Amino acid sequence: MSTTERPQTGGAPDPEVWSAVQSGPEFVELRRRLRRFVFPMTVLFLSWYLVYVLLADYAHGFMSTKLTGNITVGLVLGLLQFVSTFLITTLYVRHANKHLDPAAERIREQIEGGDK
Repeated sequence: MSTTERPQTGGAPDPEVWSAVQSGPEFVELRRRLRRFVFPMTVLFLSWYLVYVLLADYAHGFMSTKLTGNITVGLVLGLLQFVSTFLITTLYVRHANKHLDPAAERIREQIEGGDK
């Protein structure tokens, strides 16, 4: 069980509670923080990937340039795709741990505390 999962202590909150939480300032701020990270990072990664694909398709000479031995620019850029994926994942986990998870935990406690 992850740290965010909890055994259910009762039924789901009423729809009115969910509506109130979703329109509340804490939830709006949580959504804003998520979107401010996810959307720019998605655009950045997809742009980087598109540049790689376009270079691979239209810049054969550049991509086949040997850097050392049989290591080419295309191979290095392709491997950097994996590196950038792991980097983005690491950045997201840090962002979530610092900005998203505490806010989500406060909202969860607010919801669960209101049911008791």
